[in-house]
Amino acid sequence: MPADAPAVVDIAAAFLDAFPADRVLTDPAVLDSYAHDDAEWAEFHRPAAVVLAETTEDVAAVVRLAAAHGLSVVPRGAGTGLSGGANALEGAVVLSLERMTRVLEVNAAERYVVTEAGVINDDLRRVVAEHGLWYPPDPASYRISTIGGNAATNAGGICCVKYGVTRDYVLGMTAVLADGEVVRLGRRTAKGATGYDLTALLVGSEGTLGIITELTLKLLPLGGREERAVVGSFASLEDAGAAVAAITAAGIIPSALELIDETCLRAVDEWQGLGLPHGAAALLLSTVDEPGAVGVERAASLAAHMVDAGALAVAQAAAAEEVDRLFLARRLAYPALERLGPVLTEDICVPRRAVPEMLGRIRATAAAFDVVIATIAHAGDGNLHPLIIAPVEDENAKARAKEAFDRIVEDCRALGGTVTGEHGVGLLKLPGARAELGERVLAMHRDIKNALDPRGTLNPGKAF
Repeated sequence: MPADAPAVVDIAAAFLDAFPADRVLTDPAVLDSYAHDDAEWAEFHRPAAVVLAETTEDVAAVVRLAAAHGLSVVPRGAGTGLSGGANALEGAVVLSLERMTRVLEVNAAERYVVTEAGVINDDLRRVVAEHGLWYPPDPASYRISTIGGNAATNAGGICCVKYGVTRDYVLGMTAVLADGEVVRLGRRTAKGATGYDLTALLVGSEGTLGIITELTLKLLPLGGREERAVVGSFASLEDAGAAVAAITAAGIIPSALELIDETCLRAVDEWQGLGLPHGAAALLLSTVDEPGAVGVERAASLAAHMVDAGALAVAQAAAAEEVDRLFLARRLAYPALERLGPVLTEDICVPRRAVPEMLGRIRATAAAFDVVIATIAHAGDGNLHPLIIAPVEDENAKARAKEAFDRIVEDCRALGGTVTGEHGVGLLKLPGARAELGERVLAMHRDIKNALDPRGTLNPGKAF
């Protein structure tokens, strides 16, 4: 929709009547910057307006006003999503929660925190650490992604193989429904079984059922862990996958088990100069965090399984600085690859026993479609991120990349996997999600959506 079309001017005027001018964004260049999250490969349009909310009541007012004008509302946190869940569609109003950055309560005795949705994950972790507490979910974007966005997509992270994903830590929330009503879901107690688990329903719903404005999150003690890293280099991705499968079969639960392929390692090292290992097709980064002799024994067991799977070399590290340096390479992989060209990010999850087979299929897909695919993975839970890189302004390469993307989704499903492990369905994964869920389950999704949002106000066209 053109920025100077009368409808857009009228929409902007309606919000300017309700909010201060500095919180209603209408400049075309600014609107374009809010048009999509990091999934530029998915459909997006310039929004009709962007409204910066500062309170739950602001969010409710925006939803009520949008509904009255027949507009859709696209909630947005930091815009770091990778599936198009925050992409604006035609005529949408983008509702940004980026200014809702207050940590409202830290209860050390009951081990929970109440936080607004716009708080950055890493900022929350720092605040609760001052009280001797720890919030485990740590997506690779933890330094720039918001807690609300993490909840909307049920984000995972490096330590989720042992400690679980966002949903495992959400005790309750405040949310704005499609009619602008504010509801409080869940609890602040350690246990609770009253009614349907509507809190869990909204986690991962990608803003299609309600807009999360505050979260009550369970915390763990910060102390009592002693981290040790075990790093193995491998001649092939399949050998690294075999090590993952062996570790899983042995019943070992590391606190992290991450895979980085050669393309990622080279891109990160050329960018940051971290002195990373070269000459291997893949690196497995693992940690255990049990204290004392138990941790030493677990680390030795991880190392033995890597050796048995054919590792070229295995090294152990206990110094925090060295562990952080190695895992920084994992966290920087995506931005390092973006420097090489537009990246189409996959987010598949297969049974852990199928990791070697899936890695082989990804390599075959890269050859079949003549594209560069770098692979990083939360290998310990089978969550793989093949990153398909297309040269800038090479439309043929972009078309081949999309075909490769679809092939990887098909292979994932054929191996008993699911089309998204932590990034959400958004727009990019709609075809795969529909195939995975089937008509009857899709109908259940639609029934729930229609019950909570009969006019399709909240993030329509996303998630199913």
